[in-house]
This record gives sequence, structure tokens and C-alpha cells, in this order.
Amino acid sequence: MTTKKPQSLLREASHQIIAGGSAGLVEICLMHPLDVVKTRFQIQRGNSDPNSYKNLTDCFRTIFRNEGISGFYKGILPPIVAETPKRAVKFFTFEQYKKALSLTPLSAGVALSVAGLGAGLTEAVVVNPFEVVKVSLQANRDAFKEQPSSFAQARRIINADGFGLRGLNKGLTSTLGRHGVFNMIYFGFYFNVKDAIPTSPDPTLEFMRKFAIGLVSGTISSCVNIPFDVAKSRIQGPQPVPGEIKYRTCFQTMAMVYREEGYLALYKGLVPKIMRLGPGGAVMLLVYEYVSGWLQKNW
Repeated sequence: MTTKKPQSLLREASHQIIAGGSAGLVEICLMHPLDVVKTRFQIQRGNSDPNSYKNLTDCFRTIFRNEGISGFYKGILPPIVAETPKRAVKFFTFEQYKKALSLTPLSAGVALSVAGLGAGLTEAVVVNPFEVVKVSLQANRDAFKEQPSSFAQARRIINADGFGLRGLNKGLTSTLGRHGVFNMIYFGFYFNVKDAIPTSPDPTLEFMRKFAIGLVSGTISSCVNIPFDVAKSRIQGPQPVPGEIKYRTCFQTMAMVYREEGYLALYKGLVPKIMRLGPGGAVMLLVYEYVSGWLQKNW
């Protein structure tokens, strides 16, 4: 009895980690171009910015014309390197928090949201250094071939500012807010609504049911957490005046953006973010569920 239980727990953890990593890898490869577009919108500072994009179409056209198709994949290596462990951590910790919270008096619905919050905060700590490198690369408008590699950029950040909150962990509070809020809604909404809507015996309809719930879940989560995302991009991206730090902390940055650029500036990049994390959120949950189901049957 004692030897089988650890093996069972190890197998369960392995399923969650492999399925979560697979979900992250598929999502990032499909959706990264929209992440580049979102970041470009978030770091531009109103109409006074000489590099300001007029709209979504203009952004796509300008990146393609000036930087080529590879411009849409700038900064993809850090998320690819990070995405497998990041999503593995996200889904594994969600399952563990959910299991632990089942022992508390919290209702099942609330426990799912709290487990999502815990998973998001844990994920943020893991992923923030990769986000700092990714955003700094995405903000670079040079041609792809002229851009430093991800490792060279990470080395440059470490040499200049170290590993702390001014260097490779810059913007950590904003990342905690972004991931915590997103995953609290994302997991809470998806699993509560999925349990409330009856399953379909038809595999195609069942797939569409899950995809639709995942799409709405990712969209709502993106709309709620985007002010944290804008703050994160401003803090981790290039400052308006080289050598002078304007955006320092999460809520100070939100307040400054609101004061100088208005309320809507806190929602910059919302359309490409929804275009990415709406379907991307659905893709992740479906890949996770189907890979996890396959592993349980075959391993």
C-alpha cells in the first residue's frame, strides 16, 4: 500500500505537468504574433509618440513592412523556454491548490477561483524574468537580424541592473497582479460554467462547448486584468527618457498613465490581447484536458 501511493501521486503530477507544458507550447506558437502587437500598443505613449501606430491594421502593416514576417516572432524564445515550465507550474499548482482547498469550508465554486489565484501568483514568480527579456525584445523596432539574441539581452539586463526588482525581476508586482487576477477568473469561470452546462454525447459538439466556454473565460479575464498588463509593459519596456526611470511601481504607473493619457490608455492593446487570449485560453484548456485524458488512459 505504501509503495503504490507515492507512485500514483508521482504519475498524477507527471500527467499534470506534461499536459500543462504541452498546452503552453501549443498556445505560444499559435498566438505569439498577437502578443507582439499588444506590447507595441501598450508601450506607445499617446499621439505624441513619433512611432505611434494609428490602429491595429496599421500596426500589422508597419511591422510587416519594416521588420518582415519574423518581426511578429520577436521575443518568442523566452516564452517558448518559459512556457513549458510556466504552464506546467500553472496547471500543476492549480490542481494542488484545488485539492488542498477541498478540505476547507469554501464552496466548490469559490475554491476553484481561489485555486486559480494561487496558481497565477505562483506562475508569475516563475515567468517574470522571461517577461522582462521578452518585452525588451518586442519593444525593439530594428530589423529581426539586427536584434540581439534572447540570451544576449538577458545578459545585458543582468550586467546593467542585476537580478533584482530593477533588473531581471523588474515589474514583478504588476506580473503578480496580471497573472493572479487572470487565473482567478479564468479557472473559476471555466470550470464553474462547464459544470453547469450539460455535456454533449457528440464529440464535435462537446469540443465546441468546451472551446466556447474557454473563449469566453479568456476574454473576460483579459478585459479585467489588462490595466496590470499595461503597467507591466510600461515598467519592463523602454522608459520615455533614457537613463531616467518614469514608471517604477504597479499602481504608481497605473495612476500616471490615467493622469497623463486618460482612462482608456489603461486598456491599450485590449483588442490584440483578446484576439490572443480568447482563443488562446480556449486552446490551452482544451489541450490540457485532452492531453491529460490521453495520458491517464495510456500511461
